Amino acid sequence: MLLRDQKTIGNFKRINITTSKQMAVDLLLGLQWGDEGKGKIVDVLTKDYDIIARFQGGPNAGHTLEFDGIKHVLHTIPSGIFHKEAKNIVGNGVVIDPVIFQKELENLASFKIDFKSKLLISRKAHLILPTHRLLDAASEAAKGKAKIGSTLKGIGPTYMDKTGRNGMRVGDLEMSDWKKKYRALADKHQSMVGFYNVDIQYDLEELETAFFAAVDKLKALTFIDSEQYLYEAQKAGKKILAEGAQGSLLDIDFGTYPFVTSSNTTAAGACTGLGIAPNQIGRVLGIFKAYTTRVGSGPFPTELFDNDGETMGRVGNEFGATTGRARRCGWIDVVALKYAITINGVTELMMMKADVLSGFKTVKICNSYQYKGATISHFPYNVEPKNVRPNYIEMPGWEQDLTKMLDVTQLPENLMNYIIYLEEVLEVPIKIVSVGPDRTQTIYR
Repeated sequence: MLLRDQKTIGNFKRINITTSKQMAVDLLLGLQWGDEGKGKIVDVLTKDYDIIARFQGGPNAGHTLEFDGIKHVLHTIPSGIFHKEAKNIVGNGVVIDPVIFQKELENLASFKIDFKSKLLISRKAHLILPTHRLLDAASEAAKGKAKIGSTLKGIGPTYMDKTGRNGMRVGDLEMSDWKKKYRALADKHQSMVGFYNVDIQYDLEELETAFFAAVDKLKALTFIDSEQYLYEAQKAGKKILAEGAQGSLLDIDFGTYPFVTSSNTTAAGACTGLGIAPNQIGRVLGIFKAYTTRVGSGPFPTELFDNDGETMGRVGNEFGATTGRARRCGWIDVVALKYAITINGVTELMMMKADVLSGFKTVKICNSYQYKGATISHFPYNVEPKNVRPNYIEMPGWEQDLTKMLDVTQLPENLMNYIIYLEEVLEVPIKIVSVGPDRTQTIYR
């Protein structure tokens, strides 16, 4: 709202303009290599927000929510979809596979969700074509032992077309010539698959039949100019939570390149992925596990190859929500966490899966690295094993089962000491401690 105070000065009118204060946008993102538990926390927090907006990634993400004894895995749809009042926006920074998106909608059919009004899609979001997935498979196969662990969902090739100014966007589906544009791009992709000289078996006609049917379902939803929608919502005082996918250490610029995803998973990605100005960011909520995990290839300084690592994986049920692949497990890495906190400007922390560490007599914390013969406490350019060795401190563990605990006063003393130590070295308060997968197993501090 603009308030104008007009005063005549000579032949000119002086207009004093004041702008009404917009509601800041809060961010929630992962601080490790993904799989931190963002889906659960968004679900828990949604009751406090009017809009949940996803700002990057695609169906390579897997956000797991659990309530009423049922587990739900969302890939593209924001994690606030189960709350009656919240609007859910798929932002322009997201890439959408219509086929996977349709399956997500079908999986949620029993919940009687009004997708037309509750689920809004940015016209500027890019589409994953069947041939993007073929390119992904061919590229990964051609790498051999040097493969980066792609989910083979076509994410990378779609972002490549986006930056190469060749991509198809959701808004194109409203144009009369969208199938002509599709055909030209798909034909180009098909010729590129042959360049990799690998044996990729596929039936494009079958893939396209499913794709076009899914596009028809997608077109039945509501498309919006999301940057304008969010701007108007801010002016109207709506509370907005921006939800990221993957984790900060998978960021295309600041992650462990080249073993990263194809988008900006950090706070900066929320600005470009939703059209939100940097000065409109409010709270930045950083999610991390009480230990560390990683799916796929890439360096992992605190990775364990012993019984402790096996126990973490088994007790934590550490399997990728999207790929089903076993996650690699290791002790918490404070060096990497401080790095992620710094580049994101994190204002508060939320620690997940504290219950998984119950039963360890001692817990270890990596608080520095041996890097090329020197002790360092910052995250260096290269964290491959040949360059980096973690330095640990040890703290007493806790035996108690945390999953039935409801209040911070019930948490064991050794866990509280662990939390307090992390707060001191990370210099950011830990506001939430998760003690189980269900939304009710959440303790506020």
